[in-house]
Amino acid sequence: MRQWLESLEQFAIDVILERRYGKRASLLRVFLFMLSLVFREIVQARLWLYRKRYLRNHPLGCMVISVGNLTVGGTGKTPVVESLARTLHAGGRRVAILSRGYKSRRPPLLKRIHGRLTGRINESIPRVVSNGHHVLLGSREAGDEPYMLAQNLPGVVVVVDKDRVKAGRYAVEHFGADTLILDDGLQYLRMQHRLDLVLIDRQAPFGNEYLLPRGTLREPPKNLRRASHIFITKSAGADNTALVERIRRYNRTAEIIECNHRPRHLQEVFTRAHRPLEALQGALVGAFSAIAAPESFEAALRALGANVELSRRFTDHHRFREQEIRAFAQRCQRRGVDMILTTEKDAVRFPRRMELDVPIYLLRVDIEILSGHEGWQGCVESICQPGKMVLPHEVLPGAW
Repeated sequence: MRQWLESLEQFAIDVILERRYGKRASLLRVFLFMLSLVFREIVQARLWLYRKRYLRNHPLGCMVISVGNLTVGGTGKTPVVESLARTLHAGGRRVAILSRGYKSRRPPLLKRIHGRLTGRINESIPRVVSNGHHVLLGSREAGDEPYMLAQNLPGVVVVVDKDRVKAGRYAVEHFGADTLILDDGLQYLRMQHRLDLVLIDRQAPFGNEYLLPRGTLREPPKNLRRASHIFITKSAGADNTALVERIRRYNRTAEIIECNHRPRHLQEVFTRAHRPLEALQGALVGAFSAIAAPESFEAALRALGANVELSRRFTDHHRFREQEIRAFAQRCQRRGVDMILTTEKDAVRFPRRMELDVPIYLLRVDIEILSGHEGWQGCVESICQPGKMVLPHEVLPGAW
C-alpha cells in the first residue's frame, strides 16, 4: 500500500514538473491548473482577512522570527534555521524553534493509552523534541528536521505542534524562551512575526511559476513584499543580477543575502566517524536520498570529484526500510562502488545500525554567506542584546 501511494505521489510530481507526457498527463495538468486558480484566490483572500484584522494573529510578547519560502521544499531552509538559532544562542538569546513536525507520527494507540493512564503522555501539550539539554524524541515522533535540529543545537529548545501558537506559549512559559524561530512560518499567520526571512532557491526561484496544485508555489511571487530579509540559496557564486532585479519588483526594501551550501566533511552514518572531503576525489559512489531536490545533492558530489556510479531516489521524507538499504548496498558492491553517500536529513530516517559491505556516509555542509554580510549582521544585531552580541562568521554551521 505504501509503495502504491509513493508511486502515485511520484507520478503526480512528474506531471507537475512536466517530466511526464501523453494525454493522461496533459489532462491532469489542465485539471490541476484550474484548481490552482481557485487556490490563488483562497490564498489572497486569507491574507486580506488577516490584513484587515477580520482574522487575528497572536502576539506572544517576545521576538518571533519566521523562516520560510514561497515554494514547497528544496530551498535549503533547515541549515538557515540551524545557523540562525546557533548564532542567536551564542549571542545570549534563549532560543526555541517551533515546527509543525511534518510527517511526524503519534505514538501507537496502545502506547498512548498506557501513557495517559500513567500520566507520561499528555496530548494537550506540545511535543518537546529537545529541552536544550537532551533530545527527548526520535525522528519518527518528532519529524526529520526537528530531530536533526535538536541533535545539532545543544542549548536550543525544539518544540513540535501543529498549533504553533500553543507551542510558542509553552516554550516561553516552561523554558523561558525570549526568541522563537518559526520553522517554515511564512504562511503561518496566526502568530505575529517580528521578522520574516524568506528563502529563494537560485536554481528554481519560483518553481515552475504555477501555484499549487499545478505547480510548487504556495503564494504568488508578489507576496515577497512581506519579507524583511531574502536569502538566495544555492548561489555557488553565480550571477544573480536578473533574479535580484525581479525580486526588487516585488520588494524594494528587504535585505538580500546570497548564500551557498559549502561541503564540510563526510560522516559515517552509524559510527559518526569523520572523513575529509578529499576521500571523494575519483571515488566511485552511490547516491541514496529521499529529498525534494536530489539533483542538487548529486551535482554537489560530482563537484567534489566523485563519480556517481549509481543513484537511488525516493519520494521526499521517505522512511527507509532495512531491505531497501541492503538492496542498494548489494548493487553498489557488485559495481565496485567505494562508498554510499546520503544527506543528513535522510540519515535520521535510517533504521538501526547495520553491517554492510559498503560504508555509508552523510555529507555535512555549512551555509556560506557570499554577499549581503551587512544584512545578516544587521539581522543578528536587531535581535541580540548589544552587550552580548556575537558577530556572525562568513561560514555558518548547518546541514544539507
